[in-house]
Amino acid sequence: MFVWEFDPAILHIGSFEIRWYGLLYAFVFMGGFYLWRWQMLRGGHTEQQAERFLWLGVIGVLLGARLGHVFFYEPERYLKDPIQILYFWKGGLASHGSTITLVLVLIYFAWREKMRVLEVIDRFAMSAALGSTLIRIGNFTNSEIVGRIADSPKWAVKFPIHDVGMKYLKFSDAEKQAALVNVPWRYPSQLVEVALGLFVLGTLWLVDRKFGEKRPLGLLTFLFFLLYFTGRFFVEYIKEYQSEFESGGLTMGQYLSLPFMATGLIGLIWTLTHKRSTDPASPVKA
Repeated sequence: MFVWEFDPAILHIGSFEIRWYGLLYAFVFMGGFYLWRWQMLRGGHTEQQAERFLWLGVIGVLLGARLGHVFFYEPERYLKDPIQILYFWKGGLASHGSTITLVLVLIYFAWREKMRVLEVIDRFAMSAALGSTLIRIGNFTNSEIVGRIADSPKWAVKFPIHDVGMKYLKFSDAEKQAALVNVPWRYPSQLVEVALGLFVLGTLWLVDRKFGEKRPLGLLTFLFFLLYFTGRFFVEYIKEYQSEFESGGLTMGQYLSLPFMATGLIGLIWTLTHKRSTDPASPVKA
């Protein structure tokens, strides 16, 4: 039994605050670029090529995550007041949206640099797994994207900041105790997704370590799609509904995960059947 009452802000200056979520987002870009750069240099590509993708990736993640939330989860709200689409700092980012735009950006980058699309996405797969892990840690520090109400307090968490609001942090100890009585126990879905991200990242690293530059083309790409989005599909069963129209049946997150799961499965079968090498100079034998 655990009560999560962590202040999401590192620093408060009047109405301005710096949140742990923002810091973790910075680590997403830093860590993701480090993994991407390592993969590109190991594959014989240049430092300049790796760096040319940096701003494309940053824009792709932020723009896709924001527009994904707007159109997938709250289209009516933002169509009524479109200017709010620009207020991304107020929350509302969707991982499926960022995945779609990142794939498009990677395809564009491959075309511009005259590289094979699957090679480019392969080299970015571990960065994507790291990013998905850190973002869920950020969601946990923000007490957002919480799980559904649990049947038992065992393996559950209370999120008073989510259910009561930021005012909870200013309550006295007695007021907090009184407020907690009405705060439900919830599944820590963010931490489940952190574990999922670490599992996917670890799997990709082990596969990459085994094959290196002789790995089958598309192997990391399709493994990421299959493992991560299959996990996302099942985590949705314990995650709180993210939009008003979700009330039983499959959630929007599950519908959005299905195409990636299918792509991962079909692509993995194709990759293991054809066994084309990531390194054209060292083809994988059938």
